Amino acid sequence: MATKAAIDAFLGRRRLAVVGVSRDDKDFSRAVLRAFTDRGYDAVPVNPAGGEVEGRTVAKGIRELSPPVEAALLLTPPAATAAVVRECAEAGVRQVWMHRGAGRGAVSDEAVAFCREHGIDVVDGACPFMFLPGTGTGHRVHRFVLRLLGRLPA
Repeated sequence: MATKAAIDAFLGRRRLAVVGVSRDDKDFSRAVLRAFTDRGYDAVPVNPAGGEVEGRTVAKGIRELSPPVEAALLLTPPAATAAVVRECAEAGVRQVWMHRGAGRGAVSDEAVAFCREHGIDVVDGACPFMFLPGTGTGHRVHRFVLRLLGRLPA
């Protein structure tokens, strides 16, 4: 399970990839990208289809980013996550966050094991909205409930 220390270290990075960003501007992934950019992060959208979202060029992969990113937030299907963390390792990314809200999210047991075996700090499940400053009321209530239930990373 994710630790608060790993979450804080990830959020301390300023340049990060947001992998799995959709072209649909109403998609959750776009809200996440906006949340990071609104808070001053240099959040680079990544999707194998490329293109442009939120006025930013979408990279087709982690390895093509220049300058490189310090961390990667994965909003990918679990079946794709293992390949993405391998690409992160090849690109020298040492911090990965596998998003999880409801359901499995991006978390893959194989990907988590790969990260741990290769010295990549991993946040294996959790929603960044629970930890970003200035989140909306709904996310603050969700964080409060998770804390009460003992399910908020400590």
